[in-house]
This record gives sequence, structure tokens and C-alpha cells, in this order.
Amino acid sequence: MNYTETIKQYLVELDYTITHEKEDEGILIIEKEEYGVKNLVLGITPPVLILEQYIFKIDQPSAEIFQSLLIKNREIIHGAFVLDDSGKKVIFRDTLQIETLDIEELEASLNSLSLLMSEYANEIIKFSKY
Repeated sequence: MNYTETIKQYLVELDYTITHEKEDEGILIIEKEEYGVKNLVLGITPPVLILEQYIFKIDQPSAEIFQSLLIKNREIIHGAFVLDDSGKKVIFRDTLQIETLDIEELEASLNSLSLLMSEYANEIIKFSKY
């Protein structure tokens, strides 16, 4: 089964724009700016599909920021806030089983990110200024 083509078809049906593709690496970059999704990276690495979107950078880490992110993680239906290897970049990340993935599950994950960006925007702006 060609997972990349299936996922691309789902994205088109969901009105997401594929802005970049690295077919040999299984990478798609998508956006739907009106939903707060910009440069969302999809890594197609069977058996999983990894979704990651950079949210903001923390120049001065603090317990307040980390506590707020962890509390918000509890409310997120799909995905979570994570830190990159440097511990300074906050990323939204979700991992989905690719073999059983359907359009509804992908849409739910993307909607979770969109909802997060709209509900948590003020805090994200505040934390990005640290």
C-alpha cells in the first residue's frame, strides 16, 4: 500500500495545502493558515505517521512555562506539547498508526492542533516573549 498517496489524498479532501514534499524521505509539509496550521511536518515512517509543528522558542526556560504546557497537555485531545532536543523549541507532536489511519482520524489530529492554536494563542504569545 502506498501510504504517502493515501495521506496526500486525505489532505486534499480536508483542504490542506501541501507546500513541500520530500518523497524519498517520506516528508510532507502542509498548511491551512486560517486554522493556525503553518509548516506542519508530516513524517511518513511506517508503522507510524508523525505530525510536528514548531510553536515557539523558549529563550529563558521557567517553571511557569513548563507547568502551563504540562497542564495544557492534559486538555489536548490528540497530540501534545513537546520540546526538541535542545529543550528550547516547543513543538506540537502527534503520532498515529499508519496502517489503520483513516481520514477521520487524521482530521481529528489536525483539528486538535487548530483548536489548541486558537484556545491557547494568548499564552503562546506570552511565552514566546520570554
